[in-house]
Amino acid sequence: MRKIIVLTFITLDGVMQAPGGPEEDTSGGFKYGGWTVPYFDDFAGKIMNEQMKRPFDLLLGRKTYEIFAGYWPSHEKEWPGINEATKYVASHDASLKLDWDNSVLLAEDVAEEVKKLKAQNGPDLQVHGSGNLIQTLLKHDLVDELWLKIFPITLGSGKRLFAEGTIPGAFKLTQNLTSPNGVIIANYKRAGDVKTGSF
Repeated sequence: MRKIIVLTFITLDGVMQAPGGPEEDTSGGFKYGGWTVPYFDDFAGKIMNEQMKRPFDLLLGRKTYEIFAGYWPSHEKEWPGINEATKYVASHDASLKLDWDNSVLLAEDVAEEVKKLKAQNGPDLQVHGSGNLIQTLLKHDLVDELWLKIFPITLGSGKRLFAEGTIPGAFKLTQNLTSPNGVIIANYKRAGDVKTGSF
C-alpha cells in the first residue's frame, strides 16, 4: 500500500498559488507569484532536501507537470532520482503528450486510478503544486499525509489548499519545526473522523 503525501507551501490564509515565481501561475489575475522567496532560507531548504530524497513517485496535475518537465530533466543534480521516478499525470485531455521519461497519463476517472495506484506496492506518491488535483484527492479522502510549509504572510486572494474538495477529517501532527524566518514546517497524517464535544 502506497501513501499519498501532499507537500505544499501555503500562506497563513491558506493560499498555495504560484509560490515560486511571478509568472508561475497568474490565473485569476494573481499578482503575488514568488511570495515564498523572501522567507526561504537554508533551514527550509534543508527540510525540503530531506523530504525530496526519500523514495518517491510523483502524482501531478497537468500544469505542475508541464512546469516540472520544463525544468527538472536538466537539473537532476538538484533532485536526485527525479528523472527515474514515475510521474503520474492527471488531466482531462486524453491526447496530452508526455515527453518526460517515465510519465504516465491518468485521463479516465482520476480518483479510481489513484485508488489503484495506492493499492500497489512501490514508493510513496508525492504531490507538489497541483491545486486542482489536490481538491479531487481531498474530496475522495485519498490524502494520507500533509507536509506543509506555512509562511508568515497573508494574500487575501488566490488558489487555496483547502477549497471545494475539502471534506471533514481529523489529522495528527507528526512533525513541527520553525525556521529562523518564521516558516512553520508542520507534517500531519490522516487520523480518522472529526470528533466533537462541548465545554
